[in-house]
Amino acid sequence: MKLSFTKMQGCANDYIYLDCRESGVPENIVPLARDLSRRHFSVGADGIICICAPVTPGADGRMRIFNADGSEAQMCGNGVRCVAEWLYTHGVAKPRLAIDTGAGCKTVTRMGAQLWQVEMGEYTTMAAALPAVNMGEGPLVDCPLEVEGKRWQVTCIGVGNPHCVTVVPEVDSLKLEEIGPAFENHPNFPERINTEFVEVVDATHLKMRVWERGSGETWACGTGTCATVAALTELGFCPAGEDVHVALRGGELIIRVLPGRKLLMTGAAVTVYEGVAEGSI
Repeated sequence: MKLSFTKMQGCANDYIYLDCRESGVPENIVPLARDLSRRHFSVGADGIICICAPVTPGADGRMRIFNADGSEAQMCGNGVRCVAEWLYTHGVAKPRLAIDTGAGCKTVTRMGAQLWQVEMGEYTTMAAALPAVNMGEGPLVDCPLEVEGKRWQVTCIGVGNPHCVTVVPEVDSLKLEEIGPAFENHPNFPERINTEFVEVVDATHLKMRVWERGSGETWACGTGTCATVAALTELGFCPAGEDVHVALRGGELIIRVLPGRKLLMTGAAVTVYEGVAEGSI
């Protein structure tokens, strides 16, 4: 089997992009995501994003995200910027695009070469939206969470997919491969959870690392960065209405909390290469 694809990255959050607008999502997408995402043994990526025909009238496209383990995610902030960049360079050269996601239709605006701004919508801190159990109904702000015998203070944010944010003194020395899976599979989060560990540099500058459900540690996470700034705003560390710069392992994203708990994200979307994958799946 031969499969044409585009490799793209946003702050090193890299996915394999498939043009499925006419063909539809491949029936074997789950094993395909697992196979092609293997680093060193295949193309290597955080997963596959399928660019599909839109379902919302007037929209320009639709994205479906399949993590490296084959599970499907509702939304990917870095991914939606890359989908916008792909559409822009493949015949939909509009400065403002509407892209359907599992978390609703997102408006993405071109700010410059390979630079896009996404209207991410409203965030929530309520348990039912994540979902989260055994933590009360919410708001889940500065809540205690015991993970493998250690107590953490967490803030849980829903931005179309679920996130658990915790402030730490510094992020570089964290052994995420040891603590990340315990957060991801914590029984309080029946659909698993994405977890962000954040260091406060100052009111408008943060450092963050992320453990994504289904993918492990990734070098960036757009929805996770939005969730982090939302959480730090709720906690009083970051000001609403101002740009907050978040340094990730793969680059920087700029997040602003707007009135009504709405989020605006700005970041790069870069095409790495186009290729053809061959395999037996």
